[in-house]
Parts: sequence; structure tokens; C-alpha cells
Amino acid sequence: MLILGVESSCDETGLALYDTALGLLSHALHSQVEMHAEYGGVVPELASRDHIRRVLPLTEHVLKEANKTLQDIDAIAYTQGPGLSGALLVGTSFAESLAFSLQIPTICVHHLEGHLLAPLLEENPPTFPFVALLVSGGHSQLMRVDGIGQYTLLGDTLDDAAGEAFDKTAKLLGLGYPGGPALSKLAQTGKPRFKLPRPLLNSGDLNFSFSGLKTAVLTLVNTHPNLDEQTKADIAWEFQEAVTEVLTTKCMAALRETGLDNLIVSGGVGANSKLREKLNAATKRKHCTVSYPRLEFCTDNGAMIAFAGAMRLKAMQKIEDSDYSFSVKPRWDLGELKAP
Repeated sequence: MLILGVESSCDETGLALYDTALGLLSHALHSQVEMHAEYGGVVPELASRDHIRRVLPLTEHVLKEANKTLQDIDAIAYTQGPGLSGALLVGTSFAESLAFSLQIPTICVHHLEGHLLAPLLEENPPTFPFVALLVSGGHSQLMRVDGIGQYTLLGDTLDDAAGEAFDKTAKLLGLGYPGGPALSKLAQTGKPRFKLPRPLLNSGDLNFSFSGLKTAVLTLVNTHPNLDEQTKADIAWEFQEAVTEVLTTKCMAALRETGLDNLIVSGGVGANSKLREKLNAATKRKHCTVSYPRLEFCTDNGAMIAFAGAMRLKAMQKIEDSDYSFSVKPRWDLGELKAP
């Protein structure tokens, strides 16, 4: 079956074609980063309008790249939530309308399920069960994944997610938006000069908290009113060390507590080279494995949505008829998902 995937939950418009027999055939992504950078963050109304402009041309692009037509599509998977209401409505209404015109089924996909399954798109995919670290601007979660729709929350963020802390700290250092990649780049020239806290490192549970770390950076910045570039780099280095140490320690604790030896990492922060370096070393020491999506699939994308939809279709005993009505779920707990 050929699945068209549609992702429009925030500030990236992603389209992809996934064939259940041949794998990923094509994908295309438009990022709105430059547009939102002027405002220092995502403007929901602008995001929605840009999705409207991009979704049709990107659909045409992936079809042409795969040498397919609309009539070749067997089903459409789309992100129903969580995300920005207006942005979700663009992808949802487009997907259901197109499916209605083609009289094919639709599959509503949870955005985070897409991220969780993204590493399975790789050449040597991990097998169930595994522990998943979902780490992005809005989420820092550890999950036990036993199969499609079989997710057990092991640990969650109590306040700021890791990606959010990266962005806020970058802003404190005058790095602009989006801050995470810029901070990581700056940290490459930093040195071990300062000491920042490692929140909840020894809490005895698998939860995260990064708001205090951000506050500690603010205090440090205030004690150095005339920040030179090396001081900024040194703060960025220590901040990145603190975050990645906490994430790595919690991941290894999750593997130990569950008795599993497979870890997957997904989400935007999963692209961080320092985090990958530490996780690779830690899992190697414990004779465990760690898997990541390729860098282009760490951020939001249509390929992970098409794949998640295909996996759900494959697991269904019977494909339900679509009535082509639609709604969005801006707030949608992953724990509410059920197996197909």
C-alpha cells in the first residue's frame, strides 16, 4: 500500500510517500524558521498561513519525485495532534478532503508516535520492545515501547523540556532564534570553566526538570554583565554538558529498571552531537544498543507520519471506512493511544 503522510503540527510542513513493500519513496519539508526568527519564536497565525501555501506544492513534489499520481495513493496519514490548532487544521482538512475526493481511508496519527517510530525508518531498525527518549522543544519523556500503541510513560518533564531550556538559554546568551543549534555550535569552542547544577540527577526517579538550570544560567549571565564571546562559549559548553549528562543518566537508569537493552532517541534534541556521543559511550559500556533517526528526521517531518500511519494500517485487522469528518487535538496525551 502507498501512504501519503502529512505533517503540519507547528512550523514545518512535511509531506512523504511511504510504500509498505518498498519503504520510503520520497519526502519533502519546508521549514518556517527564517519567517519566525524575526519574532523570536513561532507565531501561530503566520504558521497556519504558510502551511496553506506549502501543502499542495509539496504534495505535487513528492508525487513527482516518486513517479506516482494521486490515484496511486491507497491511504493518507496525517498529524491530528498535539500541536498548534490552526496549523493542525490545515493538514487535517487537506488530508480528509483529498481522501474524500479519492475515496480512500485516512489514519489519524499522534505527532509523538511519529517521533517514537522514526528510528524504525532506518536500514537496521530496532525491534520491540525498547526504551525511547523523546526529547524536543516541548517534550522530555522516557517511554517503554512494546509495540504500536503500546506505550508506558516512565518519566516526564516537570517544567521546561530540554529543547525549551536550550532555546531560552540561547536567548540569554544573545544567540537569537532558534537557539538550540546555535548554542550547540557555540559550545564547540567552549571550555570547562563554570559549574552548573544537574537537576534531578539523583532523584531516584526518571523525571526531568530544566527550568532551574535555565535560572542558574541567568544568574551566571548576570554576574558577567559584559559577556565576551569566550565567556558565552564557556557557559554554553557547561550548559550542554549539564543537560546531556542528565539525559544520559536517566536513559541508562530506564534501561536498568525495565531490564531492556535497546534504546532509541528521537526529537529535535536527539540530533545533538554531544548527547549522541555520551549515549553511544554509555550504552557501549553496558552492552546495550542505541538507535537514532537520521538527522533530517529528528525534526518534524512527513516521513515519520507516513510510516506511523503505515504501521497502524498493517496492524489493523480491518481497515475502517472513513466518514471524512475531521477534528484536531492540540492537547493529546500519548497515553491515550491504543493499539490498532
